[in-house]
Amino acid sequence: MGEKVYGLHAVRALLTHHAARVTGVTVAEGRGDPRVAQILELAQKAGKAVKRAPPAVFKQLFGDAVHQGVCVDVQPLPPWREEELIAGITARLEAREGHAPFVLVLDGVQDPHNLGACLRTADACGALAVVIPKDRAMQMTATVRKVAAGAAETTPIAVVTNLARTLRLLKDAGLWIVGADADAPKLAHESDLSGPIALVMGAEGSGLRQLTRETCDLTVRLPQAGSVESLNVSVATGMLLYEALRQRQTAQSAKKGR
Repeated sequence: MGEKVYGLHAVRALLTHHAARVTGVTVAEGRGDPRVAQILELAQKAGKAVKRAPPAVFKQLFGDAVHQGVCVDVQPLPPWREEELIAGITARLEAREGHAPFVLVLDGVQDPHNLGACLRTADACGALAVVIPKDRAMQMTATVRKVAAGAAETTPIAVVTNLARTLRLLKDAGLWIVGADADAPKLAHESDLSGPIALVMGAEGSGLRQLTRETCDLTVRLPQAGSVESLNVSVATGMLLYEALRQRQTAQSAKKGR
């Protein structure tokens, strides 16, 4: 079953990198600016017919979302099963090439904008996959895909029924489970995030669930100098992912310099 993805960035990414999965392109009547012209050019190169539709159709489909007058019908990537997730980690570990594998685990993120932003940063930092629970968490929607700006089409999403069990499987596969916690004893930059890890982020407001926290091998926090109690989960995720990426790049440069 196909899904509709809207927004200039997400549509451009799909037509550029995954045109084979695009089954239809729709552009609002009256749109002819340079950014839309680029979409039309990409659609033509990919051999995709473009349908024009009144703005009211976009309103009916997407409500008040900022659709920017473009959308595509796309065959979505199927979510990874636990077995595929573990197989991907094992293959990366056995290859011993590039950065050590790491995955991002989101323990009950509810807001579609937060989920989309986390996906986008995970893709930018080279995460092998993003893990989300099947229940009591935001799932993939058109809004998530738009905010992710194409990352939802390049970074596998593993949807799991029992997060604690999945974390134990990740441990058995060779990953170190690192949870983000505002009360953690160590700062992120004081901890070794350069190896194979699963970075676990909690839900908005409530943070990590107790069972999830107990499954972690260690917890880390970000330094703060202001008066706010906590950061937005997508902001905190971005900062921790980039700290992990910084450490990985530093470790890789040190290896090459030997």
